[in-house]
Amino acid sequence: FKHFFFIHFCFNNNRHITMQAFRSLARFGTQKAFTRTLASEASTGGNALNLTFTSSTETFFDNTSVDQVNVSSTDGDLGILANHVPIIGTLKPGVVSVQNNNTESKFFVSSGTLTVNTDSSVQLIAEEAVPVDQLDVSAARKQLEHYSSRVNSSDAADRVEAEIGVEVYTAMVKAIEG
Repeated sequence: FKHFFFIHFCFNNNRHITMQAFRSLARFGTQKAFTRTLASEASTGGNALNLTFTSSTETFFDNTSVDQVNVSSTDGDLGILANHVPIIGTLKPGVVSVQNNNTESKFFVSSGTLTVNTDSSVQLIAEEAVPVDQLDVSAARKQLEHYSSRVNSSDAADRVEAEIGVEVYTAMVKAIEG
């Protein structure tokens, strides 16, 4: 199957079809190899998921055993259990939910990084994080209105800041309201 596409790529005079076949081969081959690599790197250890979750001002979990961690990342929402495949990701504004012994702790994060390792350890490093129950919905809405009014600014820096503010405060209002 791979050889057919390689031969087609080497000997076909039609560049459009050739590149299309090459892209198909690259996608097919990369996905299969990448999937096998990640799956083979997943831990086969116990059911412990060890979480370290910190911000610039506070450590919420320090290598603490938990049942599950749910995060909003730039690649989508993730539910992380013990033996998850290793990943590195970027947190987007949203809720980090930590479940342990039938209890759930929810935190709002503005941004940050996520690392899941082969030993079932997880590191969340947030730019800013606060327990959701400590947020004020009226203050969040006020900030959302403030930034929304600046989105159409003629100043590029002001406009970018406003777009980021709208993204963060929209996610914050959503987190508070559940």
